Amino acid sequence: MKKVSRAAFGTASIMLMVLSIGLIFYGVFNLLFTLLTSWHEGRDALLLAISYVVIAIAVFDVAKYFMEEEVIQSRVKVSPLEARLSLTKFITTIIIAVFIEGLVAVFEVSKENIQQIFYPIGLLVTATVVVLSLAVYQRISVDTENQESRSSVRPK
Repeated sequence: MKKVSRAAFGTASIMLMVLSIGLIFYGVFNLLFTLLTSWHEGRDALLLAISYVVIAIAVFDVAKYFMEEEVIQSRVKVSPLEARLSLTKFITTIIIAVFIEGLVAVFEVSKENIQQIFYPIGLLVTATVVVLSLAVYQRISVDTENQESRSSVRPK
C-alpha cells in the first residue's frame, strides 16, 4: 500500500509541476500576444501574467512539498521541529501567493469596478488571518518543543 501511495503522490506531483510550468508559459505568451496586438491593454495583461506566475509558483511549491515529503522521504517525521519547519515552509508559500493575488486583484478592481473591492479585501484579510494563525502555531510548537527538550534532559 505504501508503494501505491508513493506512486500516486509522485504522479500527482509531476502533473502539478507540468501544469504549473504550462501556466507560466501561458501567462507569458498571453502577455506577449496582447502587447503585440494592443499596447494599451498591456497593463491588464501584465497583471494577469503576474497572477498566473504567482499561482503557478504556489502550485509548483505544493507539488515539490508532496514530492519531498511523500515520495522521496516517505517516512514519519523524526521530530516535532522537522514537522514544524516543513509545515511552516509550505504555509508560507501559500500565504505569499494569496497576498500577491490579493494585491493584483486590488489593482484590477480599483480601475474597473470599485464595488467589487470586497473580494480582494477578503483575500488580504484571509492571508492575514493565516499569518496570525501560523504565528500562534509557531509559538505553541516552540513552547512544546522546549518543554519536551527540558523533560528529556532531566535525569529520571
